[in-house]
Amino acid sequence: MPASPRTARAINDRHALRLLQQEGPLTAGRLKQLTGLSRPTVADLVERLAAAGLIAVVGESGEQRRGPNARLYGIVADRAHLAALDVRTKGVSVLVSDLLGGVLAEASAPIGGDTGTGPAVEQAVALVERAAKEAGAGALHTVGIGAPGLIDPGTGELRDSTVLPAWHRRLVTALQERLPARVIVENETNLAALAEQREGAARDRDTFVLLWLGHGTGAAVVLDGALRRGASGGTGEIGFLPVPGTRTLPSATDCEGGFHSLAGAAAIAELASFFGLPTEGRADGPAAAALVHRAVAADPAASTASGFLDALADRLAIGAASVTAVLDPGCVVLGGEVGRAGGTELAARVQERLGRMSPLRTEVRPSELGGAAVLRGALLTARDGAQDDLFTPPGS
Repeated sequence: MPASPRTARAINDRHALRLLQQEGPLTAGRLKQLTGLSRPTVADLVERLAAAGLIAVVGESGEQRRGPNARLYGIVADRAHLAALDVRTKGVSVLVSDLLGGVLAEASAPIGGDTGTGPAVEQAVALVERAAKEAGAGALHTVGIGAPGLIDPGTGELRDSTVLPAWHRRLVTALQERLPARVIVENETNLAALAEQREGAARDRDTFVLLWLGHGTGAAVVLDGALRRGASGGTGEIGFLPVPGTRTLPSATDCEGGFHSLAGAAAIAELASFFGLPTEGRADGPAAAALVHRAVAADPAASTASGFLDALADRLAIGAASVTAVLDPGCVVLGGEVGRAGGTELAARVQERLGRMSPLRTEVRPSELGGAAVLRGALLTARDGAQDDLFTPPGS
């Protein structure tokens, strides 16, 4: 059944807007070439999108031609403002951007473990409001949030967890109440995978697994271009994976004894200490990344640093082999602060060990975005949500 004229207009408008997003400002002639639409159809959609305030003339093509230069049309970036949040156990980071993803303001604040739920929520919401004000944004259109924990696939909400601060769940509700904005929450590792796929190490892959290595461990699974969440939203909870080399088994409420006990920040610090490497006395993602970075940068002849990297690669290969045996993704990205700090040196060691453990050919790559991938993924999610709403002009 052929599409109605209204549906056809909506499809054409969205296609043109996506091209303007991806390619930057374009002339009507170039839009005609890229869309395959007729000249009158392109003229109509340009007029329609301009009337809706979604595009505007941003310059001229500068082409050598008879008569006036062709007008360049671009998306109106300040048509909507977006916010992205990276919510961690001990703090929150936020950035505010325009509709094209141009960053206008950034801020972060620690939230201590002894901070009550109400004050913690108020501190985080106030941070978002200050960043929006600094960016010169009016009302935010969409807010993307990356948080640890499971996201209910039915409701899209962060599920209760005994191991995460109560203010995490309350924050989402508070933002919905205080801001006239759409709020989208997603698991932090899933957002990191989205960012690596769009802008990082997995740009050329439609099937891969991201192994998150930071304060804790996690995984995100992308198959045939789609993020897989599982029946309960728990796809990728690799920290609970039972593995050899630990003192106990994980439980339903505690990942101690699982892969987390081999590759979490505390485990990496303990491993570095065993090899005689100096540690910083704290066990979080940045500290673990610093240990790995120093080991990678050390003299290749330094047996302690090399031994530490070999032992860490042994551990990471166990988790990677388990994922590979079930999913056969063809590519594993070592994500998070630790994955980026290890770079190609650590990735090569993991790939060599994985090749000995599994008959399935798998490439191991280091993250290009590290811990920043969560915030970037949250922004991409907010931008996608806003564009889905705004890129359906009135009357289409």
